[in-house]
Amino acid sequence: MAADLHRNLPFRAEHLGSLLRPQGLLETREAVENGTASKQQLASAEDKAVQQIVDLQLKLGYHAVSDGEYRRHMFWGSFFPGLEGFETVKNPDVDLFRPYMPDISAFLEEGHGPVDSVFCVGKIKHVGSTYVDQWNFLKGLVPKERIGECKLTLAAPNWYHMRYKEGNAYPKSIYSSDKEYFADIAKAYQTELQILYDHGLRNVQFDDPNLACTFGPLYPRPLNSHNPAAYLKMIAGWAADSLNTKTVDQALDDYISLYNACISHRPADLHVGVHVCRGNFVKSRHFSEGGYDRIATRLFRDLNVDTYYLEYDTPRAGGFEPLKHLPKNKNVVLGVITSKFPELENLEEMRERVFEAADIIAEGNGETRDQALGRMGVSPQCGFASHSSGNAIDSEGMEKKLGLVRELADSIWPGEA
Repeated sequence: MAADLHRNLPFRAEHLGSLLRPQGLLETREAVENGTASKQQLASAEDKAVQQIVDLQLKLGYHAVSDGEYRRHMFWGSFFPGLEGFETVKNPDVDLFRPYMPDISAFLEEGHGPVDSVFCVGKIKHVGSTYVDQWNFLKGLVPKERIGECKLTLAAPNWYHMRYKEGNAYPKSIYSSDKEYFADIAKAYQTELQILYDHGLRNVQFDDPNLACTFGPLYPRPLNSHNPAAYLKMIAGWAADSLNTKTVDQALDDYISLYNACISHRPADLHVGVHVCRGNFVKSRHFSEGGYDRIATRLFRDLNVDTYYLEYDTPRAGGFEPLKHLPKNKNVVLGVITSKFPELENLEEMRERVFEAADIIAEGNGETRDQALGRMGVSPQCGFASHSSGNAIDSEGMEKKLGLVRELADSIWPGEA
């Protein structure tokens, strides 16, 4: 194989981390919750399921292998609950949340709030990684030379800040300002990343639906309504909220700075990407709409990540024009294949979409299409099971979708990983 073929992260064919859980695993987890199975039985079921899903990924030709997030109930995982100073609250008061945040608005339309959420209740401190054992198990399932390719997904550092009303993200008796709070969040991520790096991790992906809330015009889609007049504009809701002390743009700048602080100590060979999507809840429910246009310059220029995993499977994501702002030193993985439904996309149409995006990137940077393609890849727009219940697609459909992503990548970058 030619020595100049693409071999570095990200890869030409990627997926976003979460994969459909086998029914047996879901049943075992439910049995544990009901007290009819042990945690040891669950751990055994998880180990078996992870082995099987890793084997499938390798069979399909994927390099950025994940554990499918099989040990998680939701995509955000256990990082925040594992920190000292955070507490999980069951059935929290909905008045604690910003009601115009897309996911919260959708819950409220159904007459309830989140089932649980994690709140800061004390001084934040990293007291041990909740992921390192999971990572060590995953890396033991691939050849030694492939360990650096495997991927671990992490919750966005702003996740338990942006969704809460001003003043509810942390006690004022503990932190006097967002700046102080963010500083300890950043320290916790720095520690987590170093621990995982020391155990061989070289590929991290942050999952951030909240950044999509700043796109605008952006709407939560009602669960049981198709009436556009019912949509609540998030940005308008933010502006009308008298509790907010910052504009949504000022908040975005703060969150970008938080991200940059979280990864400021990362080793040079630790690849960091961010997945920006519009929600992926039970049975393929999405929460928001809007193109990247409004924040493209700051998103691509100011956020110090290597790769952007972007949702582009439907018109609600807007066009490719914002990609003209992608700098030459950064990559983009286009999520042109949907993980939400089983219908397969037309391969040739997807090829043309990728070439269209490449031409826009090339135009924005004064380069050729081939040069732009050199820092691109393709993927589904989101995971297949951000929530453990999964999307409206079965395992066979998921395998076909992953196969299509690999086929699409091979048709554009033949012979490349």
